[in-house]
Amino acid sequence: MEKDNIDHLFENLNGSFDHEIPAEGHELRFLQKLNAQKGAISLKPPKRTWYRPMGIAACLLVLLAAGIGLFRPEPSLEEKVAKISPEISRTEFYFASLIEEQVNELQNETSPETKKIVDDTMVQLNKLEVDYKQLEEDLINGGNSKAILSAMITNFQTRINLLQDVLETIETIKNLKKYDDSTTI
Repeated sequence: MEKDNIDHLFENLNGSFDHEIPAEGHELRFLQKLNAQKGAISLKPPKRTWYRPMGIAACLLVLLAAGIGLFRPEPSLEEKVAKISPEISRTEFYFASLIEEQVNELQNETSPETKKIVDDTMVQLNKLEVDYKQLEEDLINGGNSKAILSAMITNFQTRINLLQDVLETIETIKNLKKYDDSTTI
């Protein structure tokens, strides 16, 4: 029976319902009026004007720190070795400059008679350089540092001795060629 009364009520009110959207801030005004009648305290949260900018700033700082961490270059092998043993860094610089001088001298002495020996020497120097890089890796990975440092110095000395021997051989070849040329005239 009650259901019939409710249906009947809605049929009578049909067409008289308000379909308009309330004005902006209607709910807030309604709550203020309600609270004023009852003497209640408003549940409206206090304005936090600093909250949003501080959150944005914090996010930007986190992104900046992550960006710096991702894009900071990894220290080179030489920098890692220099951090472990500054002495080897200075020694490496000294030996490398000596070796570079001798390699330049060797390349200036290249001739058709000495081309093969120069090429073979360069191959041997490259092999010794690869061995040296492996020794640097071993030093960084925590191997026996005294033995590795000794092997690194021996590697440099081997390269220098090789270059000196080849330069002496080239000088001998040049002298023999001069002697041959002078006796054939």
